[in-house]
Amino acid sequence: MLHLRVVCPADQTEDVLRVLREVPGATHLVLLRGAALDPEGDVVEAEVAREATDEVLTELCRLGVDHSGGITLESIDTALSDAADRAEEAAPGEGADAVVWEELISRTGEESRLNATFQAFLTIACLLAAVGAVTDSAVTVVGAMVVGPEFGPLAAVAVGLVGRRWDLVRRAVVALLLGFLVATGITAGATLLAEGVGLFGPGVLDRGAAQVDFVFQVGPFSLIVAMLAGAAGMLAMTSAKSAALVGVFISVTTVPAAGFAAVAAVLGRWDLCARSFAQLAVNMVGIVLAAWLVLVLRRRGARNTRQGDNGRPLAAG
Repeated sequence: MLHLRVVCPADQTEDVLRVLREVPGATHLVLLRGAALDPEGDVVEAEVAREATDEVLTELCRLGVDHSGGITLESIDTALSDAADRAEEAAPGEGADAVVWEELISRTGEESRLNATFQAFLTIACLLAAVGAVTDSAVTVVGAMVVGPEFGPLAAVAVGLVGRRWDLVRRAVVALLLGFLVATGITAGATLLAEGVGLFGPGVLDRGAAQVDFVFQVGPFSLIVAMLAGAAGMLAMTSAKSAALVGVFISVTTVPAAGFAAVAAVLGRWDLCARSFAQLAVNMVGIVLAAWLVLVLRRRGARNTRQGDNGRPLAAG
């Protein structure tokens, strides 16, 4: 379940209480009159079943509480209560299948921002991939996959497309384009420096890269793996099973392809550079496409569940 706290003006309190009483899945209702100081008003708290949360948030936003006051959500690890059990049974659907759209938009929106932390992780990942390329080390390439933060913006693109949040799509695309541009530029500079001080020779890629050739070997399975990873990643994000994201990170070659392309360009291997960039593009498209499809299917499933249980259509998230 999720803990919901609403700060609202006193003249909206009864409407907020009505929403929480009418929507199945809410319990432990608490009213603190005059407790809020900034913004001034009342505080309403409740525990809400995850599968009912999106409907509650939609109704509260329809009242304008997100503008006149505030709405916060927190995850509850353990709830020992018969009332909570009854609320979860009354809510339509299953909690593990429920998508809290506002939570998802907030999470992907935060992870899609182009900031110093995102750029640092992306650059380090590309540098690791470059080391893996010149040393033919699959372990180092896998390390680059884990460090790379690119799934956040890719997921944000899918969420923005489904929710028609073009601001989110725009921000994520900018983060990806500028982030990879800076990261590959720094990686190319580091490759030039390493070659100049004699860490490796200009023909280091000519000897072959048997352990890491999957980075630039583009084929049907590149798209298949990317789509499977995108689907698994979005399922993990929407069902709060974040541990599965590690498997997503080490199954796609977005960052390794970018790092390999930078090394290949510096060393004049334009064939490998082009194939690496093609691998990068295929992976990004496949992840976004699969993530978008998962969200469409989950939204349709949630709509059908609610209409079947209480006849009320699901509001857009």
